[in-house]
Amino acid sequence: MTETLTILRATALDGVAHGFLGRTGGVTTGPTASLDMGRRGLPPTLELQENQRRVIAAIAPGSRFATLHQVHSPKAVIVDTDWDEDNRPHADALVTDRPGVLLGILTADCAPVLFADHQAGVVAAAHAGWKGALHGVTDATIARMEQLGADRSRIVAAIGPCIARASYEVDDAFLARFAATDPANERFFTPGKAPPPPVRPGGLCRPPPRRRRGPPDRGTRRGHLCRPRAFLQLSPRHARRRPRLRAPDFGDRIDGMTHRCDGCGN
Repeated sequence: MTETLTILRATALDGVAHGFLGRTGGVTTGPTASLDMGRRGLPPTLELQENQRRVIAAIAPGSRFATLHQVHSPKAVIVDTDWDEDNRPHADALVTDRPGVLLGILTADCAPVLFADHQAGVVAAAHAGWKGALHGVTDATIARMEQLGADRSRIVAAIGPCIARASYEVDDAFLARFAATDPANERFFTPGKAPPPPVRPGGLCRPPPRRRRGPPDRGTRRGHLCRPRAFLQLSPRHARRRPRLRAPDFGDRIDGMTHRCDGCGN
């Protein structure tokens, strides 16, 4: 039986062709079945080309597809008529005002964020991993949108499926780098369960307690989105606990596979 594409849509982006896709409805076989959209630094395979064709047909038929070589950066780029998909830039957000262009980003546990200024006709897609989020990938995306005539007071955004705090444990050093950026970020961390002490010759050793984290506060602390909370729509889906609804990147922190999210599949 042929699986259908799993597509989640956000009401905040009504009127804009968009979707957060799961891992069903493609033709890839094996461990990364079936809607594997990652290139992993290689030329596109026939299976990837067919998966892309299906996505385009489901989201915006006839569109030209634009993607990135993602590197967990805060860099956002503008897609224009000279876009070369065979020589994709190293960046983590795409912005365009060109009709007929479909922007695509890949995520595993990272957050996919879609933006739109309906009045200006400017849209964007960002891959917000913790490094990119901390260093301002959403800020850079909005700045690029403004270059194309968007007004941040009109921009709406939707955050798609991503890993949740309960499934993402980090150490105190990780928390410290967020607190150094803004002490208010500490409210996104809660104490986690300390692992049992490993047995060591000559005694016992207990690692420092781990903490569970949420995303850094890039949207409210400095007003980067400049919208009331109602305009920042969060997906109700939890990637860790709903693995078939997560983005089809197959990162190892989601399903324990050996395919790491190095550049999120690219």
